[in-house]
Amino acid sequence: MHILITGAAGSGTSTLGNALANDLNASFLEADDFYWLKTDPPFTKKRPLEERCRLMMSSLESYPNAVVSGSVMKWGEQIENAFDVVIFLYVEAHIRLKRLREREIYLFGAADPDFLEWAAQYDQGTAPGRSLARHQAWLEKRSCRVIKLEGAMSVSEQIEILRQKGLTRHVI
Repeated sequence: MHILITGAAGSGTSTLGNALANDLNASFLEADDFYWLKTDPPFTKKRPLEERCRLMMSSLESYPNAVVSGSVMKWGEQIENAFDVVIFLYVEAHIRLKRLREREIYLFGAADPDFLEWAAQYDQGTAPGRSLARHQAWLEKRSCRVIKLEGAMSVSEQIEILRQKGLTRHVI
């Protein structure tokens, strides 16, 4: 089983993805690891689409049970439809931005104002890339099961809701 956890930057996709993979005894993959080339500073050069997709498909084929965190919108139908379940996280903007600011300071010593500005516009969708409207339209096109988790919750609360919706070790 392949599960995608997606949402706005700062919504907790990586945190839940790692915990869910652990809970399901599945592999954990970050979409950003496929999207971005390793650079110093990080997140400055995108990997070409064809290479990104080839690497992602190879990983999904290698790991029959995997949880992927991040966005794969506009990666092409083969990747976008490679999942059995998509979990969409929505958290209010002020909480996401607080999380992102704290994470950026922890990882890099400072928060990038351009990144925070881009992340802040998610609900309005005024910048290129991810937005709430684009995510919702993308989710409507999925043929697999889509589970939406809205609001700030602890990871244990999210996992319990997913168990109640039938996502357990017995599924994979």
